[in-house]
Amino acid sequence: MLADFFDLGEESVYRLFNGLTLPWEPLHGLKAFVRAYLAEHGAHRPADLPEGVIIQGEVHIQDGARIEPGVFIAGPTVILAGAELRFGAYVRGDVFAAEKSLIGHDTEVKHSLLLPGAKAAHFAYLGDSILGRGVNLGAGTKLANVRVDMGKTSVKIKIDSTIHDSGLRKFGAILGDGVSLGCNSVTNPGTLVGKHSLAYALSSLAGYYPAHSVIKHKQNQIVVRRHQS
Repeated sequence: MLADFFDLGEESVYRLFNGLTLPWEPLHGLKAFVRAYLAEHGAHRPADLPEGVIIQGEVHIQDGARIEPGVFIAGPTVILAGAELRFGAYVRGDVFAAEKSLIGHDTEVKHSLLLPGAKAAHFAYLGDSILGRGVNLGAGTKLANVRVDMGKTSVKIKIDSTIHDSGLRKFGAILGDGVSLGCNSVTNPGTLVGKHSLAYALSSLAGYYPAHSVIKHKQNQIVVRRHQS
């Protein structure tokens, strides 16, 4: 089932997937993976880090990452070469941003994994989520990670006729490689979107969508004549 979401590459981040079969299982090991990376490589800040970047805790930013002024990064966090954090990005910790990933203006990320080339460019929220290779989130996309009952029980997912207990009380979305969500889309906790799927703008997603899905959302519009005063 993991293959319905991700094509595992040679990059070091894919060690997190070794031996796993379900697409949300990497979230269980993400904290330990980030800490193991920091234990091996230590904290690091590039020499050209601009003024106005706030870093708290243990953070490793590889040389070659692009960090703009006005970014806040809390550790433990790892940001690899080629990744980009734009002005106003808010990284709350337990985040692994792989090569050429993008955390954009006013985007908030916590306990999430961005695989190579994943992009959350504008006004997004990522909580307890995985963005596959080349994922693109339209502006204003929110990956909600806590149910309206405030997460009193773990999130469960129905796939076909089988209900899986994720074991996660906080669980956002798993977006497979090449997924694209339109602007102002919202995913409910525990949403799974198979690779190379598309969702129209303003979509509200919940549950499981197989690979190569097109998720359509259309509003009904009523146009009336405007009276002149």
